[in-house]
Amino acid sequence: MTNIFGNERESVQNRLIEYAKEIGWEYLSPEDVLRLKGGKSGIILKECFINQSQKLNSRFMDHLMGEELIRNLEKVPANIEGNQIVWEYLKGLRNVFVPNEKRECNVKFIDTNNIERNIFHVTDEFSFTNGNNSIRPDIVFFINGIPIFFVETKAPKTSEGISKAMEQVKKYHRHCPELLAVLQIYALTHIIKYYYSTTWNMSEKLLFNWKDEIAENDFEMLVKTFFDKKKIIKTLMDFILFTRQDDELKKVILRPHQMRAIEKIVKRAKSSKKRGLVWHTQGSGKTYTMIVAAEKILKNPIFENPTVIMLIDRNELETQLFGNLKSIGIEHLEIAKNKRNLREFLEADRRGLIVSMIHKFEGMPAKINERDNIFVLVDEAHRTTGGTLGNYLMGALPNATYIGFTGTPIDKTSSGKGTFIIFGQDDQPQGYMDKYSIAESIEDGTTVPLHYTLAPNELRVDRDVLEKEFLDLAESQGVSDFQKLNKILDKAVNLKNMLKNKERIKKVAKFVVNHYKNTVYPMGYKAFLVCVDREACVLYKKELDKLLPEDCSKVVYSSNYNDTSDLEEYHLSDDEEKRIRKSFRRKDEHPYILIVTEKLLTGFDAPILYCMYLDKPMRDHVLLQAIARVNRPYEDEEGRKKSSGFVLDFIGIFDKNLKKALSFAPEEIEGVAYDIQVLKDSFVEFMETAKIKYLSFIVGKTPDKAVETVLDHFNEEDVRNEFYEEFRELSEIYEIISPDKFLRNYIEDYETLAGMYKILREAYESIEIEKELLRKTANLVQKYTKSSNITSTLDIYEINDKTLETIEQSTAPDNKKVFNLIKSIENHVDFNASSAPYLISIGEKAESIALLYKNRQKNTQETLEELKHIIEEINIAKKEEVDKNMPVEVFSIFWMFKKEGVNNPEKNATEMEKVLEECPHWRVSESHKRVVKRRLISILIKSGMNKSNISSSVEKIMKVMKG
Repeated sequence: MTNIFGNERESVQNRLIEYAKEIGWEYLSPEDVLRLKGGKSGIILKECFINQSQKLNSRFMDHLMGEELIRNLEKVPANIEGNQIVWEYLKGLRNVFVPNEKRECNVKFIDTNNIERNIFHVTDEFSFTNGNNSIRPDIVFFINGIPIFFVETKAPKTSEGISKAMEQVKKYHRHCPELLAVLQIYALTHIIKYYYSTTWNMSEKLLFNWKDEIAENDFEMLVKTFFDKKKIIKTLMDFILFTRQDDELKKVILRPHQMRAIEKIVKRAKSSKKRGLVWHTQGSGKTYTMIVAAEKILKNPIFENPTVIMLIDRNELETQLFGNLKSIGIEHLEIAKNKRNLREFLEADRRGLIVSMIHKFEGMPAKINERDNIFVLVDEAHRTTGGTLGNYLMGALPNATYIGFTGTPIDKTSSGKGTFIIFGQDDQPQGYMDKYSIAESIEDGTTVPLHYTLAPNELRVDRDVLEKEFLDLAESQGVSDFQKLNKILDKAVNLKNMLKNKERIKKVAKFVVNHYKNTVYPMGYKAFLVCVDREACVLYKKELDKLLPEDCSKVVYSSNYNDTSDLEEYHLSDDEEKRIRKSFRRKDEHPYILIVTEKLLTGFDAPILYCMYLDKPMRDHVLLQAIARVNRPYEDEEGRKKSSGFVLDFIGIFDKNLKKALSFAPEEIEGVAYDIQVLKDSFVEFMETAKIKYLSFIVGKTPDKAVETVLDHFNEEDVRNEFYEEFRELSEIYEIISPDKFLRNYIEDYETLAGMYKILREAYESIEIEKELLRKTANLVQKYTKSSNITSTLDIYEINDKTLETIEQSTAPDNKKVFNLIKSIENHVDFNASSAPYLISIGEKAESIALLYKNRQKNTQETLEELKHIIEEINIAKKEEVDKNMPVEVFSIFWMFKKEGVNNPEKNATEMEKVLEECPHWRVSESHKRVVKRRLISILIKSGMNKSNISSSVEKIMKVMKG
């Protein structure tokens, strides 16, 4: 019986196209697309684009201007900068010069008002070449002849299908950036999951899980909701942003929860209701949500030239984000520099976007502007609108609509209830207009889970003092900002004295340094040391400098004009602080530890930040905001991903006091942090199971025989995949908890499992896994390879005339010899193909033999003999290359002619040499390439080759000629 789940084309690719056709996308065959775009090097469906451009810009567009626009689009820089240019054309943000009118005119590529005036096409196996490289994305979607989206599909049963699809996306960007400069969005799917992202984002942490309330896990509905014509245009036009961060252009696409919230905000703005509250948990991108919501309100004619005021904090203002809002089409933007500046904007009835901070409303006259088309978007609404500042704001703009945003849920105290009163609670029982909880965020991968552990008892503060001077105080409940927290702590004299006791600080500093060096640094991550006040920051810095080089840690806090000399020593200029922030975000750059007390605990995103050493009593909003610094997803350049964040608690907040320290509804803080003991228990459970399931069958075997047994035991793909998945989960736990003395009893077995994983990945998946293994496991494998219960590396043979003799003399089992040879041939071809292109065809033959063996379509003996023949072929080719003394390119053609059965291969290869001299640019020039191809076809016809085989033979020969 046919496995209906196993075929990528039938079960995924074709189904996706069928669903797209059912919602109005017209299918074009690959052959039709090649013709319409003018060959493989074309990008735009020319006739369709020109016709639609004339239709949508009938006042001034003619055929020649349409052709000129095609040239403009196809010749943009082949990078993210060029991609932004294309997107600006699609958005209608770029003009064209109209000779008849002698002026620049706005050009429309897509009709966003009347969706049916656009033409929607979908195709599969889209072929594109830039002359040097060729790619073929699985499915491409066009709007008005412009390729906008592509989808990479994998079969449902494909091991690590999404990761393999992502590798294809990276390859497309590397090999053919010209096409990727035009394409805007991509999706990856193997039915089980449907992810999307923007082009020029090639990290798995930037893959977003497509969710829709009516779709859930229904593949058909996921496709139909994502590619709904109205929705996909909205995504393209409204939910992509280009921003500059640290002087680098980045591209952002919003997640489903952000899109949903924006729609609700605009709907609320249109209604008679004047309040709304959005809770999107810390790290889920609410700043972008606010920006796009502002843009949509500003551009909607129903609001009659409105004013949008965004109230944010200082850290956000310094991210460069608000200096780049014109890139998304916000033309009228003002940033209030001070109170007077803001007052002038409001008195002058300024329209457009005004960005400010809440404190600039202090002392603002009542009713300074009474218009009702003013919309105020308030960040961290639970703290910014309380007290006198909120009164000044709402008194100054009495008829405005106020939308509050919060990264933490509203607490159960009276101050929390006040936030609900200010922003209204008539939409749902929880009082939120839109909600994206901690648990949802972790499930989607928007944030990573947090683990915590307690410092040793002797380093923690006295619990009675902590409760009496902080946790039990009514005024500390619902604390929402650091200024209020610091005032409470200033009164906690005994608690502060304990925390700043010099002997304690020495011990804590030593513990932090040892933990960082042994646990955090080996993972490649960075840390915060959070101190009770600025004086404590200084004390810790002086102790850390005794134990680490001075550059390893930096102090970041706000300066006061009357600071003591000790505090002044660590004052930073704005430029110095900016440099430190920038360096901290980068791997392998100092500093590794930032010592902070208030600054950077809100609004500072550094995904590389993994560990927080908590030595400051906190609770409620400030605690959630602070620990959320370590919940950002991170992926290094080698693809290793941060699986969680970590808090090491020197206070005791996470002991039996966590529920007391977080006065929120239990369901709203579900999953906020997990005791690391849970991971230790899981590790033990995993290892006990693994002993029986994976280690029992190699007990008593020599390392070499163990390899033979492992290769045989895991020859079924499903069995391997199950092991891979379980080991990865186990290695993530090991990465977090190591080093720990409790691991002593498990380390040998864990190392053996790591060796198994390594050899299976190298043998069956042909993957060098040094970069795939998490750092601590990789170090363990290197350290223990010699004394391991299993040889965790495949031997690599040097391919020469002695290789076959070496194989015959080897005592290794035959299945290991097969994998050794596969690896050896692969390495030889990869290393030498550029200087000996004929090896490419030999390598492809070896690859197909390896695939048949791994799929159990060839047995071990049969495969071993065929691989020996491959070794012979390589040696014969090398010898003949020396004997013939031809240029390498000509010899490669000669070799391929022999393989394809062409008569007089040497004479015909010499003839081709003359052709290549006449067409030196054949790799990049289409006209030269056509001449070369025609001559090859002519030779193959004269040699009597069957006409049905000529096309594939020419492709093979040209592939080898390219090298």
